[in-house]
Amino acid sequence: MMIEAPQSFVVREECQKAASQNGFRRILAEEAGWLAFASTTAKGLIYLAATGSSGPWYLALDHLGIIQEFGLPAADMSGPGHARFAFNTLGALYAVLRRVYELGVSLPDAPLREFELRVADLPRTTEAERLVVQRIGQDIFRARLMDYWRGRCPLTGISDAALLRASHIIPWADCESDAERLDVHNGLLLSALWDAAFDRALVTFDDEGTPEISPSLSEQARAELRWSSPISLTDEHRRRLTRHRERARGASAGRESPSGAL
Repeated sequence: MMIEAPQSFVVREECQKAASQNGFRRILAEEAGWLAFASTTAKGLIYLAATGSSGPWYLALDHLGIIQEFGLPAADMSGPGHARFAFNTLGALYAVLRRVYELGVSLPDAPLREFELRVADLPRTTEAERLVVQRIGQDIFRARLMDYWRGRCPLTGISDAALLRASHIIPWADCESDAERLDVHNGLLLSALWDAAFDRALVTFDDEGTPEISPSLSEQARAELRWSSPISLTDEHRRRLTRHRERARGASAGRESPSGAL
């Protein structure tokens, strides 16, 4: 794997185009054949290189959160960042760079930093003022969940934005900090019906992302909660879903008890 160093005009142009079209428009320095790029909105640097003008193409990342969620095997090669990845075609590189950007704007604390910047000078004295701040946070959370889940409900595949909801695993009011409220691992992007059931703890998910539906739901309701595949979860999702399952089981027990009717 001898990368081209320094980069030729063609390789450099292709690297710049790939980075720019996927949200990394700040061109930094080239070192040992690796050209570095940054984004004004996504966290972390990316580094691009190639063996020649026809590839293979290489990507290096310094964002550990993205690397952990990537799920791609790292290439056995030296270079910048914490991990390097190889692609035979520019098309494959482009597809991955889009995902790098989506994760870069949502992991790990990018939503929190965006929120803090937008509300830094806003008053929070009255209830109305606090609600304005909360709404800004919820709007940011939804936008970042749309990035993280690629604008699609992972259960149903529905991608109509008007039918998608930002579902908190640990409810907004129960979170101990803004960091927890705005962490995308504390949220699922669900279609409206699934969101309503999840919010009321009528459905939850096991560690494999498979739905667990409350026996208190009618057969008709259970039939309408259609899904095509389990949700892909990280350990951070699973940790929070443990609490949601406890809530769901407690709610189910309460519904079955005459004294605990909702």
